[in-house]
Amino acid sequence: MGRSAKKGAFVDESVLRKIARARQANDRKPIKTWSRRSTVTPDFVGMNFLVHNGKGFQPVYVSEHMVGHCLGEFAPTRVFRRHGGVKKAEAPGGAPAPAAAAGGGAGAPGK
Repeated sequence: MGRSAKKGAFVDESVLRKIARARQANDRKPIKTWSRRSTVTPDFVGMNFLVHNGKGFQPVYVSEHMVGHCLGEFAPTRVFRRHGGVKKAEAPGGAPAPAAAAGGGAGAPGK
């Protein structure tokens, strides 16, 4: 369930202070924040953020399509490597397995 419309979007006070300071000084440096729960408002558009993902800081440039979403949605916390499974047999040197090159398959002539 979302936040009440009467209350408005949640934005951490420290993030608001940093944005006001950056706009006043016309500073383009990224704003470092740990507040993943802060909602992106129209004031954020055009700003650079460094959002903490639990391990490091992910760079996030805010565009107008991001308004209404949380900052944490744009800094993923998990990295997908690959699914497990059976690997195909390979000969040394990265060539395909020799069974395919032997010519003894179903389409071999004379059998």
